[in-house]
Amino acid sequence: MTAFSMAPLFRQSIGFDRFNDLFESALRNEAGSSYPPYNVEKHGDDQYRIVVAAAGFQESDLELQVERGVLTISGGKRENAAENVAYLHQGIAQRAFKLSFRLADHIEVKGAELRNGLLNIDLVRIVPEEAKPKRIPIGGEQRPALEG
Repeated sequence: MTAFSMAPLFRQSIGFDRFNDLFESALRNEAGSSYPPYNVEKHGDDQYRIVVAAAGFQESDLELQVERGVLTISGGKRENAAENVAYLHQGIAQRAFKLSFRLADHIEVKGAELRNGLLNIDLVRIVPEEAKPKRIPIGGEQRPALEG
């Protein structure tokens, strides 16, 4: 039996609406983990937001990087400030994580904010004029002569 990697299918694509529709429920980070949970939201035609549940993390614990069209969000494990604490139950995970999102052409990170345990990353699609569709008029009476 031949095994093949499904990893390329398990990368999130932002700005490719057809991919979001096809793989919305199946996509997770490359490791297949559901930690931390996140939402990908569309706000209008050209605005997107990624919301990552980053409970227990501070701004200094998180890092965002865009390289070659891939947005990577990573969170480092915090140093435990109260080492003499014995947890009777520890349900708030603060382990290190790394999420990667492939961005479509012309999608740029507009900003990021950590508020109430949620990391909000705002994205915007900025399409240059030369990439926008152009309407070509059809002239029935005059046709330019082709030089041959």
